[in-house]
Amino acid sequence: MKKILLFVCGILIAYPIIAQENRLTPKPVTTSQIFHDIEKLGFLGTVLYVAAHPDDENTRLISYLANERMARTAYLSLTRGDGGQNLIGPQLREQLGMIRTQELLEARNIDGGEQFFTRANDFGYSKHPDETIEIWNKTQVMEDVVRIIRQYRPDIIINRFDHRTPGSTHGHHTTSAIFSVEAFKAAGDKNAFGNQLKTLETWQPSRLFFNTSWWFYGSQEAFEQADKKNLLAINSNPFYDYKGLSNHEIAALSRSEHKSQGFGSSGDRSPQKEYIEFIDGDFPTDKSDLFSGINTTWTRVKGGKKIKDLHENLVSNYDFKNPEASIPSLLELRSNISKIKNDHWKTIKLKEIDHILNNILGIYMVASTRNEQIAIGNESDVFIEITNRSKIDFSIEFIPSNLVEIKENNIVLSEYESKQLTGKLKVPSYFETTTPYYLKQKGTIGMYVVNNPEQIGKPELDSPFLVRGIIKIKDQAIPFKIPVIHKRTDPVRGEVREPLQITPEVSLSIDNPVFIFTQSQKQEITVNVHAFKNFRNAKLELCVPTDWKVKPEHITIDDLLKGDQKQYNFIVTAPSQASKGLASAILTVNDKSYTQEVISINYEHIPNQQWVRNNEVQLVQPGITNFANSVAYINGAGDQVGQAIAAMGSQVSFFDPSEVPANLSDYDAVVIGIRAFNVYKQEMAALKDILDTYVASGGTLIMQYNTNRGIGDNELGPLDITLSRKRVTDENAAVTFLAPDHRIINQPNRITNKDFEGWVQERGLYFPEKWNDNFTPILGMNDAGEPMTKGSLLVGKYGDGHIVYTGLSLFRELPAGVSGAYKLLANMLSLSIDKEPIKQQDEERKF
Repeated sequence: MKKILLFVCGILIAYPIIAQENRLTPKPVTTSQIFHDIEKLGFLGTVLYVAAHPDDENTRLISYLANERMARTAYLSLTRGDGGQNLIGPQLREQLGMIRTQELLEARNIDGGEQFFTRANDFGYSKHPDETIEIWNKTQVMEDVVRIIRQYRPDIIINRFDHRTPGSTHGHHTTSAIFSVEAFKAAGDKNAFGNQLKTLETWQPSRLFFNTSWWFYGSQEAFEQADKKNLLAINSNPFYDYKGLSNHEIAALSRSEHKSQGFGSSGDRSPQKEYIEFIDGDFPTDKSDLFSGINTTWTRVKGGKKIKDLHENLVSNYDFKNPEASIPSLLELRSNISKIKNDHWKTIKLKEIDHILNNILGIYMVASTRNEQIAIGNESDVFIEITNRSKIDFSIEFIPSNLVEIKENNIVLSEYESKQLTGKLKVPSYFETTTPYYLKQKGTIGMYVVNNPEQIGKPELDSPFLVRGIIKIKDQAIPFKIPVIHKRTDPVRGEVREPLQITPEVSLSIDNPVFIFTQSQKQEITVNVHAFKNFRNAKLELCVPTDWKVKPEHITIDDLLKGDQKQYNFIVTAPSQASKGLASAILTVNDKSYTQEVISINYEHIPNQQWVRNNEVQLVQPGITNFANSVAYINGAGDQVGQAIAAMGSQVSFFDPSEVPANLSDYDAVVIGIRAFNVYKQEMAALKDILDTYVASGGTLIMQYNTNRGIGDNELGPLDITLSRKRVTDENAAVTFLAPDHRIINQPNRITNKDFEGWVQERGLYFPEKWNDNFTPILGMNDAGEPMTKGSLLVGKYGDGHIVYTGLSLFRELPAGVSGAYKLLANMLSLSIDKEPIKQQDEERKF
């Protein structure tokens, strides 16, 4: 949305410079908002909210604390949500973590909070903290939590989950609370993580709470009867006249930014309460105020009494129709704040007051390029626009930079004057590409690697390409920094701002993450070459394992011009025996080799993201036979299972649920994507008769997992299925063959226990707990200490055809190149196809 300057009924709308450091499209600011920000200058209190994943946070409470109480409020999410599912696209694991990181930043931009992370990797669902701690590095995660507490210095910590109930919820959830309880004491202990004390000081928060609700008590009735002597009840839904929204409306907007998880929410306007249970520290003197007994005024700082008086005078004399009248008082307040010795609060409040001054002055400042991507070693023009939209003159002095050179300096801007400047952005040859800092090194299943302790906790790193300077007004110098961004005008969206991305000199990529081969099969593999500079006499190779063959050995590229996007084909032949390995492309120019791939993630609700990594794909010869020639794939929430089926040799037609043809008889199998019944409930209900007719006529219908939320027993095809929340999270859990003679595990490929080796993240999730008698349960499995589940794979006869329902995580295993998953899927697809059985060597099974 384009922002302009308006004076209407005393409302000033301006471009705040400080907002550009966070989200690229800042929000308009009213004089009422400015007054609220001035009020906030007088509150010196801080809250840290702690949980495990993006979307775990209570946005109602975060918004209340940030807006109603005007406290510095931050959410510490131990992970970036890499192990979740994605309802808006195919990205999983690292790329999903990148999306969810940005969704959290968008949420905080709405509710007013800040955002932190640890190095913990979301490895998927965990049933108990013991399992979580076994995979995470407890020392490192604890060290991160303590570091963030010592840096942020919260007076209050609030846990989203209960540390006393292990095994009752996701293991990550309980672990986040356990670590928070331990860190509450450790942060103030000079013997805990003493290496941090070279740059930080110990910090002891005043009190620790648990954000409880009736849900944690099992029912509303149980909650009403519970002892509430340690509970604080907060009226959490005030109306903010300066925003024109209730607190829960703001919280709903924030919550709705978790679009990849399908958490769109409607705002509530009725009176509501949040309950906070006291856990540790000093009990509040007033149970209606979680800050009671904590000094949150300027008098907590040595020499703060004068600042408190100046602030109160500033608030009482604010003129909503003429906010510029407050500038002399703001400058006096700023001068006094700059003299205090408490560097912590001085830094925080100077930033806040500079933000207010910029808003009152209505300063518009943007630095942009016409390029969204610039290669290492290249340069680009920078266009800088500065506008003074106030009645007060000021000057700007730019700070010299080796990365961004500006031709002019010492600019004076009079009332409503605008300047257009130019500069040059240079990317040194030694520079690093734009990629998430926590993905630069390969981590473990449970932890990311971050060697620089100054980076730990940050959602992302600031852009290194900044226009820095000083705004001189009256007798004071106000520093500023704005990132150089890419700005363009879209015919539909209007002005679009995106981060500036630094790329390698060339990107090499291969479309499919996995290529599946039958014995000695040949496949064409295409290497995509995207040049970000000019190349001459380049040699392109596709490197494959030693038992595989590739032709040609290399391709000579005479000229490759900047901006070229070309494709080159190689023929790869699989060995006759089962084999698995990696293939990667390499471009060599004058003895310099290039292997990196640029992955772009583009969604309108978050800034564009880039991940640069070494290109590689998997080559898998699992020794499979697939009888299905044609498959219809009905898209669900987003997965790559259809692409995997195509890689197995089937012709795949993809349909959105609303586009499925009435006659499916030409297809050997119909496969429904993950969570299709959740995200396309009405459309899938409308397909019921079509799918029933297809199966009854001899087809095979394969349904992948759905969550049990809102799904009735008779909604998943013609035979009743009752979904549960049962899952097996141990990817190495033993598998028992419940129906060893069933065709689905014998033809055309014989499935054995070896086919369940090498699985990733989990066995499966949301297994059915009840099913129609026509279904046969095929596999049994369980996590340690739990009873066996039997609903991971069900096969039922219906008319002349077959219905398959599986909660097995094929959507994770197939992109990971798990051979056994391909063999099992080939058998599912081939269920209704009568061909001569294939003789195969008998192998051991667990019955």
